[in-house]
Amino acid sequence: MTERAPIFEWLTPIVIGSFIACADSVHAADSAAPPTAAHDVLETYFGVSVDDPYRWLENGGDPAVKRWSAAQDERTRKYLDGLAARKAIFNRLWGQLSKTSSSFSSLYTVADKVFALYSQPPKQQPMVAVLTRAADPARVRIVVDPNALNPKGTTAIDWFVPSPDGKRVAVSLSENGSEDGSIHLFDVASRGQVGEVIPRVQYPTAGGSLAWRADSKGFWYTRYPGPDRPAGEQHFYQKVYFHRIGDKPAKDTYVLGHDFPKVAEIFLDNRFNPSSTLVTVANGDGGEFSHYVIDKDGSARQVTRFEDRIVAATIGPDDGLYLVSRKDAPRGKLLKLDPGDLNLEHARLLVPESEAVIQGGGEFGGEPVVVTAKAMYVRELIGGPSRVAVFNHQGASLGVLPLPDLATVDEVEPVGDGTLLYSIKTYLRPAYFSRYDEASGNAAETRLAQTSPVSYGDTEVVREFATSKDGTQVPLNIVRRKGLVLDGTNPTLLNGYGGYGFSLTPHFLGPDVRLWLDAGGVFVIANLRGGGEYGEQWHRQGALTFKQNVFDDFTAAARHLIAQKYTSNEHLAILGGSNGGLLMGAALTQHPELFRAVVSRVGIYDMLRVELDPNGAFNTTEFGTVKNADQFRALFAYSPYHQVTEDTKYPAVFMATGEHDGRVNPMQSRKMTARLQAATGSGRPVFLSINSHAGHGIGSSLSIRANQMTDASAFLFDQLGMKLPAK
Repeated sequence: MTERAPIFEWLTPIVIGSFIACADSVHAADSAAPPTAAHDVLETYFGVSVDDPYRWLENGGDPAVKRWSAAQDERTRKYLDGLAARKAIFNRLWGQLSKTSSSFSSLYTVADKVFALYSQPPKQQPMVAVLTRAADPARVRIVVDPNALNPKGTTAIDWFVPSPDGKRVAVSLSENGSEDGSIHLFDVASRGQVGEVIPRVQYPTAGGSLAWRADSKGFWYTRYPGPDRPAGEQHFYQKVYFHRIGDKPAKDTYVLGHDFPKVAEIFLDNRFNPSSTLVTVANGDGGEFSHYVIDKDGSARQVTRFEDRIVAATIGPDDGLYLVSRKDAPRGKLLKLDPGDLNLEHARLLVPESEAVIQGGGEFGGEPVVVTAKAMYVRELIGGPSRVAVFNHQGASLGVLPLPDLATVDEVEPVGDGTLLYSIKTYLRPAYFSRYDEASGNAAETRLAQTSPVSYGDTEVVREFATSKDGTQVPLNIVRRKGLVLDGTNPTLLNGYGGYGFSLTPHFLGPDVRLWLDAGGVFVIANLRGGGEYGEQWHRQGALTFKQNVFDDFTAAARHLIAQKYTSNEHLAILGGSNGGLLMGAALTQHPELFRAVVSRVGIYDMLRVELDPNGAFNTTEFGTVKNADQFRALFAYSPYHQVTEDTKYPAVFMATGEHDGRVNPMQSRKMTARLQAATGSGRPVFLSINSHAGHGIGSSLSIRANQMTDASAFLFDQLGMKLPAK
């Protein structure tokens, strides 16, 4: 595909922007919004002067910014709390959420125990619990309960790793959704905390991880710099250290990382073979990885480099190193290095590239390849839905694990008795686990199954394709009540993401989508370029200077829904968060006439200054940088904040952010809100909600999530004129 032509001419020094604000002027085209001062701020990039009238809103610690934020949130709360339907919506959603059954995720087997994250509504936070291999939820035993550690519900588990002997569990805990975590050690038998807390192991920029030594007497872990480095560097330069049980953290020894990139993201793993530890190093968020192996004696050897295109790896119980390669195979192929051989040139092909996409590693995905004594299990994607292909050790196909249509498998966990537990998610049923018996080849559902008072028995999911600007076919997963009349009047909520190679796969839609359908709505999930649904090429076509393809795909999805009479412009709303918030900003600025209302959570909007934040620097491998002329050209062409134009009839907008967001600076939402409020000519409101006990959404308490869900629903119901269903 050829690169998009720039949408503006490169002329020297010309001022480009939505408008040039006079010093200390006040804009509020959204007449009910708190007034916001605009100042003359110009910055020049490659001869182009760009205006930034709300730069003063970047400083969250400024008392004036705090007052402005409080006024915005107060206005939003007054509007939302004044809606007659909000209380009823909350009562319905909270009632259904709190009556949802317990659930299990993140299974981790050691010895004869199966550890898991255990959610038990209406408790605010998931807990670490332990089961036997039988995985009987009636015999679950809670080991670490953050709800007991902090009754306010604002302490969250970032991740946990049990020791190989099953006697201890290391847990990263953080506060207020910050994801700023420290390691706490707990004794499994007594459930008491042991040893000293180890700080600076987890942060939203590069995450964090840990792997125990095989003898359970110590572990390797990730650590960020401390006060010995400038404050601006303390969320970069992640390294690997080793901690010996019983020692003070100050004695922990450096192992690896001095020569890693500033934006390195390190993941440690030896769950299937603790005799060796695999170190995966991501070069920021753009999908490049290198790999190292730490031997049992603690020495580290490099196996792959960024340019090798190895996107995932695991050490099998046979000591072989299994690698997912996308070199000359954008959908992935499976390679193997024999035990003791770490020379990538010696890797042999086990599974060639096929029409399915072998999943890579990543922050939110499970192991892409699981190896047992009998077979290999490879998680694959087919345009969004997933499957698990089974192969023998020579790479011959043995079929696939049994699954319903349009399903996702996030976890495949061998439990040490010849069986595997694998998770199953669909749009219309809560998550559950099935057990696969390797000897018989049979699978059966287990009692590890969540139940919900919400039923989708009257609902169907149809898969259609929109045609994007360049002819690309874009999958749409359309959730609708059976018998829906296509007359162009159905309230429709379109959701998308399109970034980082992250795929939007089926998952239980829950009570808020059920409410939407009951009110006559249609819910749609678009699998856009930039994601990983069709492999690396699909991702690359929506990254860096090709990012505009993502927005074109989303626009095509909206137009398809209108053309097929699902809805009309006046009945179409859109929803997205984080990178999906960037999508919302681009959609509403490029095609404001297409949408009636927008919900955008923790989004990125100023693409010229996002890289100045710690996590923004990690994103340059995905978005690009203003330090490169071609990448600046692409960034500026779609940067939502810079594409707001005066007197444009923008849709109603609801933005939400969290004060403790370490992934996307809340200033992004502040600046975009101010600019939209000043420019809109539609008479429709632009609201900003700021939560003082939340971050990016990860680790938020159940009640916070319920209230955020309610706010979005109440806003959309009001703006689209929807009526609350009777039941």
